[in-house]
Amino acid sequence: MARKVRSKSVIDGDLSQPCSLNKYCRTLSLSLSLSLCAEMEAKASDVAPFLHSKIPIEKSTAKDRDFLNHLEAYLAKRDGVDKLLKITRYASKIILASSVLPQNLTLSRRLKSFESSVGVSRKAFRLGKFVQDINALRNSCFDSNQQLILSIIAYGGEGLYYFVEQFVWLAKAGLIDSKHSRNLQKISALTEFIGYLGSVSLKIIDLKKIIQDEACLESSIELAISRGIGHEVELEKMRKLKEKKLIKRLSLVQDFADGLMALADIRDGKGRLSAPLLVSMAGLLSALISTHKNWLSC
Repeated sequence: MARKVRSKSVIDGDLSQPCSLNKYCRTLSLSLSLSLCAEMEAKASDVAPFLHSKIPIEKSTAKDRDFLNHLEAYLAKRDGVDKLLKITRYASKIILASSVLPQNLTLSRRLKSFESSVGVSRKAFRLGKFVQDINALRNSCFDSNQQLILSIIAYGGEGLYYFVEQFVWLAKAGLIDSKHSRNLQKISALTEFIGYLGSVSLKIIDLKKIIQDEACLESSIELAISRGIGHEVELEKMRKLKEKKLIKRLSLVQDFADGLMALADIRDGKGRLSAPLLVSMAGLLSALISTHKNWLSC
């Protein structure tokens, strides 16, 4: 009977017995640990979806930049100032060529003098600019002999143009005899035109590659949609590819406009394609496209 009573006291958790007290503490500690683990697992299961989900991270883009800081970075580049001068020059030429102002007006003479001065000032920004064409040719990777030849024509022609332009500026500034100015301008226009032939050919090849990549990406997106698979990465690639295609097309239009002006210089302004108003509009279009590209790149 005593044994039964003692065993019952242990089962009921009689804390007066030392053995019972130790067992009770171990049981309590074990139950607390199990409940704590269960609670932590429940919280982890609630948090897990948020950890694995893609939380959009805001990235600073050109649109988020302060305008004045962006403008300062743009004007710090030589191309930035040069293209602003180009805009003002060809806007002035359009006004003069369209006969909006009478030629005998004082403002017309001042505008013509201003346009001529800006043209000479722009040539000063081309000092040493031929080096960038040399480096571009050195650092280029060529997939074929055709691309190699076109690159030599494009970068070589443009590099020679910038090199000769330095002497044109020296002749305009009076350091070189002005009798050489005409021949130097002819050579400059010819090398520029040859450079644009190579540049246009290269950009057409690049544009075809971009269109092919875009078609492959579209098929991948359509396949992902049909299978119900996420395709956010492909959509982002498509967006960047479309932007690249737009910039490439704008560059192609710019090369055509600059090539038209070079052709007019070669022909001394003769022919329908050399009309002053048409050439001035082509120059303004080229300046606006170049300004847009430089603004995005800085």
